[in-house]
Amino acid sequence: MISYGVGCILGRYSLDLPGLVLADQGATVADYLAKVPEPTLMPDEDNILPVLDAEWFDDDIVTQFYRFLAAAYGESTLDENVAFIEGALGCDLRTYFVRDFYSDHVKTYQKRPIYWLFQSPQKGFSCLVYMHRYNEGTVGEILTKYLRAYEDKLRLRVQVLSRSERAADLKAADRMRAQVAELETWEREVVYPLAHERVAIDLDDGVKANYNKFPHALAKVQGLSEWK
Repeated sequence: MISYGVGCILGRYSLDLPGLVLADQGATVADYLAKVPEPTLMPDEDNILPVLDAEWFDDDIVTQFYRFLAAAYGESTLDENVAFIEGALGCDLRTYFVRDFYSDHVKTYQKRPIYWLFQSPQKGFSCLVYMHRYNEGTVGEILTKYLRAYEDKLRLRVQVLSRSERAADLKAADRMRAQVAELETWEREVVYPLAHERVAIDLDDGVKANYNKFPHALAKVQGLSEWK
């Protein structure tokens, strides 16, 4: 059900139409609206869902999943349904999305995932993208709208925490400084060059060929990723 919900959020599925909705290369929200003119749930506009330890962005994957639940089952039962799902998972939804969702998706699709996790080496930043809606500007949008914005948010948080006298706050500030350092290196060495390369994919080549066009930018998957 969670996988279906993510599919609805990214436009692969719709609460208003059976079967696949967006499954062609380079599909857009306009294509979705041509098939579902008045959707119960609008798909995510830019096809980029931040998967982070807190709600740093308005279109965070957990926030979007709450939207899906409210649209599918009603706003009045949202809290009850979240509690039911978290009880079944044995953890809260954010922990599941950050820690387990992608590995479950990779298993379900037998190491040929259709939702791709762009992720820094130490997992300081992650976001989910639907490969059928990927376009040559997607990595650039990840860079400018999310990665750099997240780095800025972390730097501001470090400034606040550093003024605290609490040991826990100072420790958190040190952890975030290390996170920023990791993301700056990843941006410089991996994301920025890929954004400027404007990498094209071809769905006819299959998931493996396309996934490996993004070495060190996507989460490494044993049996799929060819980079060291």
